[in-house]
Amino acid sequence: MPGENLTRIEAAERKATVQPHEYAVKLDLTTGPELFRSETRLTFSATPGASTFIDFITKVVHSVTLNGVALDVASVNDGVRIQLPDLKDENTLVVVADAMYTNTGEGLHRFVDPVDGEVYLYSQFEVPDSRRVFAVFEQPDLKATYQFTVTTPSDWIVISNSPTPEPIFSGPIDGESLKDSVTWVFDPTPLLSSYITAIIAGPYQGETSELTSADGRTIPLGVYARKSLVPFLDADYIFEKTKQGFAFYEDRFGYPYPFAKYDQVFVPEFNAGAMENAGAVTHTEAYVFRSKVADAQRERRVVTILHELAHMWFGDLVTMKWWNDLWLNESFAEYASTLATAEATEWTEAWATFASTEKSWAYNQDQLPSTHPIVAAIRDLEDVQVNFDGITYAKGASVLKQLVAWVGQDDFLTGVHNYFEKHAHSNTELRDLLVELEATSGRDLSDWSQKWLETAGVNTLRPEIATDASGTITSFQVVQTAAPDYPTIRPHRLAIGFYSHVGDKLTRTHRVELDVDGERTEVAELVGLAQPDLVLLNDDDLAYAKIRLDERSLQTAIGYLGRLDSELARSVVWGAVWDATRDAEARASDFVQLVLNNVGAETGSTTMRTALNQLVLSVGAYVAPTRQQSETIAAADGVWTLAQSAPAGSDAQFQFVKVFAQLASTEEQLATIAGLRDGSIRLEGLEVDTDLRWELLQSLIVGGKAGGADIEAALAEDNTASGNQSAAHARAALPTAEGKAAAWASVVEQEGAPNLIVRATGVGFQRAHDKALLTPFIGRYFDSLRAIWDSRSYAIAAGLINGLFPFALANQELADATRTWLEANPEPAALRRLIVENLARVERALEVQSADS
Repeated sequence: MPGENLTRIEAAERKATVQPHEYAVKLDLTTGPELFRSETRLTFSATPGASTFIDFITKVVHSVTLNGVALDVASVNDGVRIQLPDLKDENTLVVVADAMYTNTGEGLHRFVDPVDGEVYLYSQFEVPDSRRVFAVFEQPDLKATYQFTVTTPSDWIVISNSPTPEPIFSGPIDGESLKDSVTWVFDPTPLLSSYITAIIAGPYQGETSELTSADGRTIPLGVYARKSLVPFLDADYIFEKTKQGFAFYEDRFGYPYPFAKYDQVFVPEFNAGAMENAGAVTHTEAYVFRSKVADAQRERRVVTILHELAHMWFGDLVTMKWWNDLWLNESFAEYASTLATAEATEWTEAWATFASTEKSWAYNQDQLPSTHPIVAAIRDLEDVQVNFDGITYAKGASVLKQLVAWVGQDDFLTGVHNYFEKHAHSNTELRDLLVELEATSGRDLSDWSQKWLETAGVNTLRPEIATDASGTITSFQVVQTAAPDYPTIRPHRLAIGFYSHVGDKLTRTHRVELDVDGERTEVAELVGLAQPDLVLLNDDDLAYAKIRLDERSLQTAIGYLGRLDSELARSVVWGAVWDATRDAEARASDFVQLVLNNVGAETGSTTMRTALNQLVLSVGAYVAPTRQQSETIAAADGVWTLAQSAPAGSDAQFQFVKVFAQLASTEEQLATIAGLRDGSIRLEGLEVDTDLRWELLQSLIVGGKAGGADIEAALAEDNTASGNQSAAHARAALPTAEGKAAAWASVVEQEGAPNLIVRATGVGFQRAHDKALLTPFIGRYFDSLRAIWDSRSYAIAAGLINGLFPFALANQELADATRTWLEANPEPAALRRLIVENLARVERALEVQSADS
């Protein structure tokens, strides 16, 4: 909607004018399926005589009363902002309006469970969407207390930031004589930013527990989900990880949990992994496992649980002043949650997982034309919407890890403790944290901050080794380079590992840790040693940098990586070869061979999943076009062989079957898929459960061996939210011009599809053995962009723009059309960023294809 954007300048001006004190928000959620009644009463101080505005995206505003005077609604309200003129020193504002439910995962999301027809609501307010529910100064540095009063059907529960009270009978619901309403009156919250307030309402069910905080308080715990998912809700395990996280953080931060209770609710059609609402975390339902999932996803759930818990201190107790420090919230939570996962749970190899996923994400993002310093320039809300990226999360967390190695973990955590003590319930900037870290470590962090936080780009480190005739090292240098557009040469703390064949293993035989700075760093300690079979820069993954292998080490990796006896070291090697492949310094066909030779011996579930995903991308977009079909067939056969030889019922077997389903294309391969689905072909220990049956059907759809009737039959057996998403994926994957056109029309030409249906449709749309099916959509895509951007909410617009960009083509025609659109459309910046990133993906694919030729 025009006018929804808020600039940093506007926010600063408003901060200088007003300070909210107390919000009292009344919501009536019994008024129908489209609108709800919202009444906001706000007290705030202001500069006398000044004017400002309050945010509220509404359907209808019924009344605006400022300091007892009714304002003319038509003149002060435009559906997005309400103007507040002639303010006093102390003010009272009352706004009564009808607001709108969404199905986009923004504001107050409304979902109807297809299993039983029950209605479920949840709020998602980050970045700027509490204004879709109540009148609010929507910026993080205007903290206040919030008192919520919520009227619902009597068979619902309501979860918010404060402990849930006993409901009060309100009377019958108009038009629903069989249902009564009740009202829930919550106690006021502590001082909070609006984006971490929460309303979650519906017939959710779950379990409760409690723990004793470090300060002796009893903290109630709750875990909830939809009624139809409760049988799959492993609440005891979630409580166990949560309690481990509480104990770890309270000990390491030296600061007790800052809120009165801690609920976790698994909610439908969620756009992200989770959200750190204070004391009322929402998680994606993908973390309620109704079918078998890879161990990688089980581990990721633990990291997510601990990530959101870390936010209770870093983000909720102490909050950024403006969104340019969003990175600090997310990077800290990502670093802290990985540390907690590795040291407080059974997932002790979490840092290997971090190396294979988070760092890979960061390196990819840092090489896009849209890369930016970790401390990004956030001019407005549109900037921050597109900034939930690999820089904000993964690069920031990687740099924090290096900072911890530099200042020492004890000094780092002491500084964090002092930061919480000094700034509790207030707003801060990066410098406020650095001051505390400098005080505890004795180090000046200004140069470190400038080089790591205020400049963009990733450095590349490679070994330069000279040996004599006997193979003894006569010179060893670490050579550092930077991208031409981002020339900063940075200091790195890293280790170098030597690995050699010992028996049937590749084992580390020597390690040295040092500071690398400048374009060349001599490593005198390694001179005189025999050159090993594999040299690994950044052993133990201390540094943030792309790593290259020397030729001897690369050949060792291709042949024997599976024998390397350290999961973390293997993860670094996988990443090094992948980075070289993406940079067109190594052939994509060699990477395919690396995976097929070694992934069967990989024990890290996330590392395995990452390598397999990279395999799929390689054969589909990175291998030379003339060999993509043959490489895909060979990769599918190789993965199926791995599935047959994997231990019965193992995580590896499960992952190999899923990837085989993605790659299968020949008559024989598709017949195997059909046999797995109908039970005529069996792998010992493999259960073809509901979700895997869908994946096998989708494979048959893409291969032209099943059709619309099969999709409808499968949906009749699984008419759930997940089933509907899988069906949308399958329909969009139909390998005909008519099927692709119908998928396009269902989300572009028709509005109203929920966010996850949009996402699933995009995934299915991209799948095609005959990529020419997507060619007609190049022009349609670019013709539709501005209308999509201007008419849809950000979540839906971004889902369509990224999901329907026909990357599967990865050809010159697509690249040229993308450049043409960018040349003709200099604005808006946030939309251009999405298109620039998609163009960069295509250009990189073309470069890698050329190198593979």
